[in-house]
Amino acid sequence: MTTTTAPTPHPDPTTPAAGERRLDRTDPATGRSAAPVRCAGADEVDAAVRAAAAAWPAWRATPPGDRAGALRAAARAVRAAVDELGDLLCTTTGRLRAEARASAEVAADLLDEAAVAGLGRAGRVLAGDPAALDVVRREPRGVVAVITPWNDPYPAAAGLLAAALVTGNTVVHKPSERSDAPGVRLAEIVAGALPPDVLRVVSGDGGTGAAVVAHDDVALVAHVGSTAAGRRIAAAAGARGAKVLLENGGKDPLVVDAGVDPVLAAQQIATGAFTNGGQLCTAVERAYVVEEVADAVVAELARLADAVVVGDPADDATTMGPLVDDAQLAVVEEHVEGALAAGAEVVTGGRRLDRAGSYYAPTVLDRCPDDVDLLTTETFGPVAPVVRVADFDEGLRRASASAYGLAATVLTPSLAHALRAAGVLDVGTVKVNAVFGGAPGGSADPRRGSGGGAGYGPDLLDEMTVRKAVHLEALGEP
Repeated sequence: MTTTTAPTPHPDPTTPAAGERRLDRTDPATGRSAAPVRCAGADEVDAAVRAAAAAWPAWRATPPGDRAGALRAAARAVRAAVDELGDLLCTTTGRLRAEARASAEVAADLLDEAAVAGLGRAGRVLAGDPAALDVVRREPRGVVAVITPWNDPYPAAAGLLAAALVTGNTVVHKPSERSDAPGVRLAEIVAGALPPDVLRVVSGDGGTGAAVVAHDDVALVAHVGSTAAGRRIAAAAGARGAKVLLENGGKDPLVVDAGVDPVLAAQQIATGAFTNGGQLCTAVERAYVVEEVADAVVAELARLADAVVVGDPADDATTMGPLVDDAQLAVVEEHVEGALAAGAEVVTGGRRLDRAGSYYAPTVLDRCPDDVDLLTTETFGPVAPVVRVADFDEGLRRASASAYGLAATVLTPSLAHALRAAGVLDVGTVKVNAVFGGAPGGSADPRRGSGGGAGYGPDLLDEMTVRKAVHLEALGEP
């Protein structure tokens, strides 16, 4: 799996050994049975971590330029496999094929980006005695466990793998069981550009992940996924003194100010709520709309929802595919039904589609109450819940009242309102007048239930290292 010629074949999930656990999976687009996921046991996890630990001294001693060169080679290999990776993700999770292929391209870009940025994070020289040398070195931590989600697995994995590897760490990667085949394949491609055992990959569910997190040789755990899983990881890794880096759930709000064109507002909400079926960490899961424009925004939002073409994710005419599985669909159903029972009004959608597979109709709800799961707990579905507010300040207050703090968007023609939102909203990322976007090189710290630590950008490189102060001077005369 981690040789310089061809990766060791991943164990065949269709031929389990005695005592092995397998997870049944289905094709989200058809509902038919798919290849099961074989869960690595404790012995296999231990072997993978020990192999990565044994490979660490040599990888750490590899010149940084050579490590960067390996990442560039990995990026080229990923680009050569974009169609393969995209099609695999489409089949496994229901991501639109074009979006899935684009996400594999982003993974290659992240590998290249780290190959450049990683060469500039060696540490700093201090202004000490001119007759001495004082520096702060940045050194790798050791074995990094990378545990990634199913909803956007290629960029999530590539960013963390690249940051860990370029700074001299070795890695054990556990992709989500819901996107195991894509995660394993990406890791195999990257590992093919590295020395043996610098990158190992293990498959499995939370039990496998827990074994990785608990291993004494793992120095840092980088996790992207649910808040509940992140808190379990923080407790287990923290108890033995390991570093933890978390990007977890979100319940991202979007606030629409007075004076915003209702068509533009509806387009932004629809983009944030329906892209990938709402299964993005930074999806718009709450919309606070000033009453002055609310009727027009809701009407246009419903029109856009009804215009979404739901269908086979491999069909280029489709604009929204299925949810990842029936378990996720059940969460969406429960949240929507709870909101309706509490007084929300369904404008369009609000139901599972009558077809094979895990499909849910693009949904718009109006006049949603605050104290329902649909507004307080991550939903991860194609639902746009609208809350009407009297003015922009009320929208900011209600948007800020959340157990999560990943990101937020405001749409406003007022520079004063935009600046106030940037200061008031206690989240990692504030976006003004565009639900998606941002320049390369940024970093953000999620708040509260959304995690902690810089999960992307150049500051992620610093998370992967530890500081060491060194003072050097000539040996003096006795």
